[in-house]
Amino acid sequence: MATITFDSLEFVEQLTASGVPEDQAKGHAKAIGRVLEQVEESRLKELSTKGDIELAKAELRKEIETAKVETIKWVVATGIIILGGVAAINRLFPPVATVHDPQFAQEMKLPVTEKPNAPVVSPSP
Repeated sequence: MATITFDSLEFVEQLTASGVPEDQAKGHAKAIGRVLEQVEESRLKELSTKGDIELAKAELRKEIETAKVETIKWVVATGIIILGGVAAINRLFPPVATVHDPQFAQEMKLPVTEKPNAPVVSPSP
C-alpha cells in the first residue's frame, strides 16, 4: 500500500520564499504533516487484516452449518406432517376394496392362427 510522502523542508522553503516567517512556516509544516499522518491512520483502520477475514469466514461457516441443520429439521417435520395427513385421509376415506373373481378373469393371449398349407416335417431316423 502506498504511503503519503510529505517533504516538510521543501514546504517550509516555499512558505519562507513567499514571505511567511520561518517559525510560522515550520508550524504549518508540522500541522500538515500531522494531518497527513491522521489520514493515513484512518485509511489503515478501514483495511481488513488476514485475521479479520479468517474470523469472518469462521462465522460464515457457522451460520451456514446452522442453516443446514434448520433446513433438515424443517424437511423432516414437513415429511412427518405429510405422512400423517395421508394416513388420516386413508383412515377417514378408506380405499375401495377390489375383489379378484377368477370366474370373470380373462387371459390375455393372442389368438393362434393355423397356417393352412404348412408342410408337416417329420423327424428323420
